[in-house]
Amino acid sequence: MNKSLLSVLLASLFTTPVLAFEPFAVKDIRVEGIQRTEAGTVFSYLPVKVGDMLSDEKAAQSIKALFATGFFKDVRIEIDQNVMVVVVQERPAIAKLDFVGMKEFEQAVIVKALKETGIAEGRIFDRALLEKAEQELKRQYLTRGKYGANITTTVTPLERNRVGVNFNIEEGAAAKIKQINLVGAKAFRESDLLAQFELTTPGLITWYTKNDQYSRQKLSADLEKLKSFYMNQGYLEFAVESTQVSISPDKQNVYITANLNEGERYQVSSVKLAGDFALTEDELKKLVTVKAGDVFSRERLNASTKAISERLGKEGYAFANVNASPEIDKEKRKVAFTIFVDPGKRVYVRRINLAGNTKTRDEVIRREIRQMEGGWYDADRVMNSKQRIDRLGFFSDVNVETPAVSGTSDQIDINMKVTEKPTGNLMLGMGTSNIDKVILSGSIAQNNFLGSGNNVSIQVNSAKRTRTYVFSYTNPYFTPDGVSQGFDIYHRTLNTASTAVANYKSSSSGGGLRFGFPISEKESLGFGIGLDTTTITTYTDSPKNYRDFVTAFGNTNVSIPVTVNWISDGKDSFFFPTRGTYQKAGLEVAVPGGDLTFYRATYQLQHFIPLNSKFTFMLNGEVGYADGLGDKGLPFYKNFFAGGVNSVRGYKAGSLGPTDIDNGRELRLGGNSRMIGNAELLWGLPGMEKSLRMGVFFDAGQVLGKDQASSGGLKYSTGVSAAWISPVGPLKFSYAIPLNKAEGDKTETFQFQLGSTF
Repeated sequence: MNKSLLSVLLASLFTTPVLAFEPFAVKDIRVEGIQRTEAGTVFSYLPVKVGDMLSDEKAAQSIKALFATGFFKDVRIEIDQNVMVVVVQERPAIAKLDFVGMKEFEQAVIVKALKETGIAEGRIFDRALLEKAEQELKRQYLTRGKYGANITTTVTPLERNRVGVNFNIEEGAAAKIKQINLVGAKAFRESDLLAQFELTTPGLITWYTKNDQYSRQKLSADLEKLKSFYMNQGYLEFAVESTQVSISPDKQNVYITANLNEGERYQVSSVKLAGDFALTEDELKKLVTVKAGDVFSRERLNASTKAISERLGKEGYAFANVNASPEIDKEKRKVAFTIFVDPGKRVYVRRINLAGNTKTRDEVIRREIRQMEGGWYDADRVMNSKQRIDRLGFFSDVNVETPAVSGTSDQIDINMKVTEKPTGNLMLGMGTSNIDKVILSGSIAQNNFLGSGNNVSIQVNSAKRTRTYVFSYTNPYFTPDGVSQGFDIYHRTLNTASTAVANYKSSSSGGGLRFGFPISEKESLGFGIGLDTTTITTYTDSPKNYRDFVTAFGNTNVSIPVTVNWISDGKDSFFFPTRGTYQKAGLEVAVPGGDLTFYRATYQLQHFIPLNSKFTFMLNGEVGYADGLGDKGLPFYKNFFAGGVNSVRGYKAGSLGPTDIDNGRELRLGGNSRMIGNAELLWGLPGMEKSLRMGVFFDAGQVLGKDQASSGGLKYSTGVSAAWISPVGPLKFSYAIPLNKAEGDKTETFQFQLGSTF
């Protein structure tokens, strides 16, 4: 056999081969040495095909092309009787990645980061990329403040030309901010300035917030907040001249130093408007809150320019440009501002696009939109539309963008992107007693039935003493102009024997029809009529007023309740509002035609006040009053009750109000009037603002009766609360301390309400 060998190294690809051969026509091509790579893959990269003339140059090109794939660490070409033999030695493949000692990160996060460096399971192993992967891993730890993290990499050969890559990690402790120094601060106390910082030294909750760990992004944001603080106090020329961040030799402590130049404090000498106003100058001047003689405040100046821009936006000037230009008099420490107004062209809305509603029908969203396609752009209408969609409760997030239409100067599109969330709700309750052992109750509701926006709910209570079956349906757009229609069907039984509540038994069945009429963007009126049949059974140990009621009106009574309610909802969000007012007034009247005539009136006022970007103050007040009409008294089973997680926390549900003593037992009777008041400071937990809200509250309330003895005046409590939209559903917790507990009061320090979504 006449065989010659051409061996060419990668470094010699650009030189003349040592062994040459006479060009010949390739009769066949054979590949040797491959284990994982398909022969077809090799053929696809070769610049030589069967029938081509193979020369020294073509052979060198073939070797170069195969090396360039990165699949092989050695390539040779041999010639066997006009057959081109390609001999390769494959690079090993990465069979698996192991991380030993890694606790700070989820493995999936690190695997994704390393994949971007070229290290991943199934890929060809390249030792040159291993160091790059180590550096990326160290960088990930630096973002968590773990400057002393040590990483050792081991590569283990495996069968079938594969390797395992093991990262052995000693994470060490995260470095903490030991000290933050502000050099050059004279006008304010350092503690007041550091209060503007998110970064801080270790504290009570920094184990959760991680704000005691250095972050370049957080430091930049904090210095910008510091600049805003100074400029809002008149220091127009304030500047951070330099910052230094150092770490201790043991890599456990971080020291931050910022050198400040406060400059002088300036007063506003004058403010004037210039440009094309589009509206009257007097109208725009009313929006300017910065006045001559005031200490300069960037916040108020920005608020003024924003108010002018938003006012112009109401008239269709979506791209209005409003800027304030200062004229500084350093000698007198005065600054004059000229606010230049350029409204631009008035624009109209070409198209409103919806995205993200995979379940909810387009029409359910569009009927809440108040900005019309083809109409002039109105910023107020767009914001109102966003809030109405959010208040539906179907979406966890509603985002609105207003991009200009390409190729035009007077058209925009409105893109509304929603993020759907589960709208079904399964409320579960469980209790125990020495009679029923375990009591289960619950309700199932779908607020967006089949994406139609309609509400369907079923409530069931399985206890032997309290059984409830309710079916409700509501169509919020029974007519295109927003008239709602709904109905309810129910059956309830109650037996209070062996409980703290006065002894009686009731069985009620009935139903009702409801209609709602919108009277403004935020207000609606509701009307309803129903039919109720209630049978009451009393016993010898029942309270006297219960037995007197049955004697006077009989065991079974039919009533025809007519309801009227008014709702004004100005909250900015369905779940976690931060501003706005909510009011609800309701009246239920059992009209003549039935056996009983009575009325129940209720009113609720709720107000949310934003204190800053993080804290919201909530005030809530509720009152209720009920009585009989004519010579017929109020049925005792229509009494008000209070206490529990939704009224006065710290007291057991339904435990407040008038009582009756029977054989030494204190029985709760409820009353014909109720007063509830709540004040609560609310804030979102950092990083979980849209799902978890904390609070500190003060509650007050009581139920009163006309003839019964009360359990005392108003009851007060205080404590902490939490509301969490968890993966398993909405949860509400409270830890409350009654402030004026009296003998006989039934208290409950920890209370919660549990629901699960589906």
